[in-house]
Amino acid sequence: MITLRPAGARGHFDFGWLDTRHTFSFGEYFDPEHTQFHALRVINEDRVQPGKGFGTHGHRDMEILTWVLSGALEHRDSLGTHGVIRPGEAQVMSAGTGIRHSEFNASATESVHFLQIWILPGQQGLTPRYDQVAFPDAELKNHLRLIASPDGAEGSVKLFQDVKVFASRLDAGREVLAAIPAGRAGFLHVAKGSVTLNGAALNAGDAARIEGEPSLTVMAGAPSEILFFDLA
Repeated sequence: MITLRPAGARGHFDFGWLDTRHTFSFGEYFDPEHTQFHALRVINEDRVQPGKGFGTHGHRDMEILTWVLSGALEHRDSLGTHGVIRPGEAQVMSAGTGIRHSEFNASATESVHFLQIWILPGQQGLTPRYDQVAFPDAELKNHLRLIASPDGAEGSVKLFQDVKVFASRLDAGREVLAAIPAGRAGFLHVAKGSVTLNGAALNAGDAARIEGEPSLTVMAGAPSEILFFDLA
């Protein structure tokens, strides 16, 4: 069964410096029908104006994955990490027993557009940690590239949860295939462009819960970028 989650049905707030859309309940947005899906707890699509951002704040017991779609996001945290995240780079923080960080648009002239994803960890009280991996465009182009996994397979960032995250940049008319093992579920988020998922049409910002479907075919109707989650 494929259950669509239209982009326009998401929570939406425009604070001037930040335009944010929430696939799942977050902050002041609450929808009892969309609080999480398996271990997937948050997908926030954020656009931050030049020079603006999120001041230092804390998290606990959450796997936080950031994927930049355009622009650059500057990160600092209480572990002493300082870096810039750009398109094609996956950044992960295990908040564990507690971590504080800030995120700011690294540009004074261009906005940054990114997805922040929260995944419930398999256990609480983990030691906080940070990792960041860049994936060449050739590995993302017209291919489902593993970017996050429980064991760091294929050079992906490690998650302390039985979740695999794949990313793909599709040319118009190209498709990718995925198998979902019995007992697992999938979640597709369209970050850019437009695709069909087993024939169902999705546009940028749309998402789909996938249950009881052994295989998926995602075909791009326009240049597109997608994230696919394989969930226990």
